[in-house]
Amino acid sequence: MTPIISAFDLKNLTENLVILDARAGKDTYHNYLIRHVKGARFIDLDKDLAEIGEDAAFGGRHPLPSIKKFGETVSRLGISENSQIVIYDDKSGANAASRTWWMLKSFGLKNVQVLDGGIQIAEKEGLKFSSGEETFQKSELITTENWLLPLSALEDVENELINCFATVIDVRDAYRFRGESEPIDQVAGHIPGAINIPFSENLDENGSFLLPEILKEKYLKLLKGKPEKLIIHCGSGVTACHTILALNYAGFEIPNLYVGSWSEWSRREGQEIAREV
Repeated sequence: MTPIISAFDLKNLTENLVILDARAGKDTYHNYLIRHVKGARFIDLDKDLAEIGEDAAFGGRHPLPSIKKFGETVSRLGISENSQIVIYDDKSGANAASRTWWMLKSFGLKNVQVLDGGIQIAEKEGLKFSSGEETFQKSELITTENWLLPLSALEDVENELINCFATVIDVRDAYRFRGESEPIDQVAGHIPGAINIPFSENLDENGSFLLPEILKEKYLKLLKGKPEKLIIHCGSGVTACHTILALNYAGFEIPNLYVGSWSEWSRREGQEIAREV
């Protein structure tokens, strides 16, 4: 199953369909209640997709919740093993839709897709919208022991870079990577040895994903001559999943996610910081 679905194809899905609204940021739940794709269930970045600790130096700003806690979220949202899950946000998958996709896939669910172009394309293509709470039943609790997709910890990233075992990709905007300024975290710069491929380059001018063959050609060219193992990170492990999604869409093996990302690395005492300014 392709990890990306068009609004046109979504119109034709009915059986076992679960739509998730993964918009994140200020007032998103309020905005969800005002208007959302008909039938969509709200999933919260900070409460459902992360377990935020007291110190971002250990885990970053959006560390993963325990697998048990996420299983309870999956049940509360009425998701079962045979559900057809489609996720959207308002940032072409880069807000929290791709993070939701990664977590559901890593939880072991098979039929998970992100809506290409997000809520804007849904509206443009004439999908039905509604407001208020949606009514649905909880599903039977699914249990699993561990996240199934590959993860890297800070120490792994450091070791892989020192030994040239992996290519570490920072998907933040270029100005943040260069260290010109940092709008979110406390320190500007990047992990020494990482390369910068902004997640926005996965998209066309309309906010839709580039065709898989174009993405494949692009990444093969950018990664030529570099270690094949890939570790993807961003600011807090959310938009990194956008590039993981794009690579999967292009036919690559799903790479490692460094969840702590820059928010952890830049706060951890003793870690080197690189700048290009």
